[in-house]
Amino acid sequence: MLDGRSCVFPRLFSSTCPAESNWSFMKFLPDFDIKNGKRPLEIDGEDGFRSNKLTKILDQRAEGVRTSLEQQSWQDKDSLDSPVIPPMDQDGSNIPERRKHCEPFKDFRRVEMAGAGSEQPSDEREHHHAGDSSDSVDSQSHNQQQAGDSSDSSDQKSDEQQQQHGSDSLNSDNQQDDEQQQQQAGDSSASGSLFPRMNRDSSIACLSRCSRSDYGSLASLNRGFWNLIRSGELYTWRRLHGIIEHWIYFSCELLEWEAYDPIRQRWMHLPRMASNECFMCSDKESLAVGTDLLVFGKEYTSHVIYRYSLLTNSWTSGMRMNAPRCLFGSASLGEVAILAGGCDSDGRILSSAELYNSETQTWEVLPSMNKPRKMCSGVFMDGKFYVIGGTGGPESKPLTCGEEYNLQTRTWTEIPNMSPGRSAGGAETPPTAEAPPLVAVVNDELYAADYADMEVKKYDKDRKQWSVIGRLPERAVSVNGWGLAFRACGNRLIVIGGPRTHGEGFIELNAWVPSEGPPDWNLLARKRSGNFVYNCAVMGC
Repeated sequence: MLDGRSCVFPRLFSSTCPAESNWSFMKFLPDFDIKNGKRPLEIDGEDGFRSNKLTKILDQRAEGVRTSLEQQSWQDKDSLDSPVIPPMDQDGSNIPERRKHCEPFKDFRRVEMAGAGSEQPSDEREHHHAGDSSDSVDSQSHNQQQAGDSSDSSDQKSDEQQQQHGSDSLNSDNQQDDEQQQQQAGDSSASGSLFPRMNRDSSIACLSRCSRSDYGSLASLNRGFWNLIRSGELYTWRRLHGIIEHWIYFSCELLEWEAYDPIRQRWMHLPRMASNECFMCSDKESLAVGTDLLVFGKEYTSHVIYRYSLLTNSWTSGMRMNAPRCLFGSASLGEVAILAGGCDSDGRILSSAELYNSETQTWEVLPSMNKPRKMCSGVFMDGKFYVIGGTGGPESKPLTCGEEYNLQTRTWTEIPNMSPGRSAGGAETPPTAEAPPLVAVVNDELYAADYADMEVKKYDKDRKQWSVIGRLPERAVSVNGWGLAFRACGNRLIVIGGPRTHGEGFIELNAWVPSEGPPDWNLLARKRSGNFVYNCAVMGC
């Protein structure tokens, strides 16, 4: 199994990911004007804002976010099993049970962040500031009385009225500012300022530096954080600023999915898919795009797509392509993905292709390939989409060529000898019994796994040739390529599989960084599980 496929057969992550514990986030923050809340401001240097005061404030707020998250209890099993957001009503009105563990942060907007000064509630601080002029006048009047300054009662009464008027005016201004903020951003608890004395962009910039593993707890703090994460706005901000974490999703049970966070080294179990026996036993493909995990299969009379949303931690179905298909090649780039080839419900091999946009959840028909093919693989490389290998023609013969799709010109170009080919050990196996080519791209370089000879190959784009560069992990075995996952995960290649053992088995995740030299596989994680990988996808967001 590769490229997210499963077969009912005989039967990290980015080094650029800054979410581990790197809080030197200032250089990623957008420039803004504190006074007007607008951009841009000139930057003094490469990493600093012109205002040292602003830098200090943001550093304190970011440190507060980190400290607050570290104080939360991760012993709650629900927080471990829920990859993103605990269950909550659609309007976000019900704060989940886990929030009781975060009682000190019940209303994050009303708590001064750790390291930023006193923990005095914000409304008390506002009242204190609103009464500053009144307090100063009272103090002055008291000193004057001690010095023997006499005034008639009418003057004192007039002064008190002015003081009261000044205090009321300031309180009224604060109230008007709050109402204006609510009108501009809706419910202030959901869309307004997330942290005290920090505008929304700066708040999101701080939160974007947190690991995705923390977002479930953040969503439990109050409705503002819940709406920010549930809406996908935070993930959109991360993508626009190049902040990406890669999580690995795979299935070793027919309707069960596991997620692995290589940064926190945490396992998470996704909700079980609700489907019928036909879908469970059919061939399936999977694809991660944006914050969606798509699983394609067949039910009794038609193709079906199940969509897992990272934002809601739930499965839905009902999505339809323009031309439903299975056994296709696919790959994603950011929030878009391309699916090409495959076969329809009647078994006809297709040359058509479609583009999926996870932001709008829409499908767009693309120009057709030069050759129809199924059992192929897809990758993005150098900003272009490639379909590699597969079978086609009336006798379903292996195809050695690949095809390149240029998203700018919307044209397909055939590339000879792009398939990594079949090894001598698999020459006697029928092409239709083999898994699609096990290929992956890291740093715009194409690699392939030869499951028969347990070798790793690299594609030379100039010479259009494959060469052997090393070995696969010895314990990662397969059945004609099925049951083994070979994927890109940021700047690493990963191999997911397990040894064939009697009784209870386990699955292993091995990783190698191609830029560091010849293949040298390191064990990322091991988990007791079935050792046949039905589907696998890597989500970067």
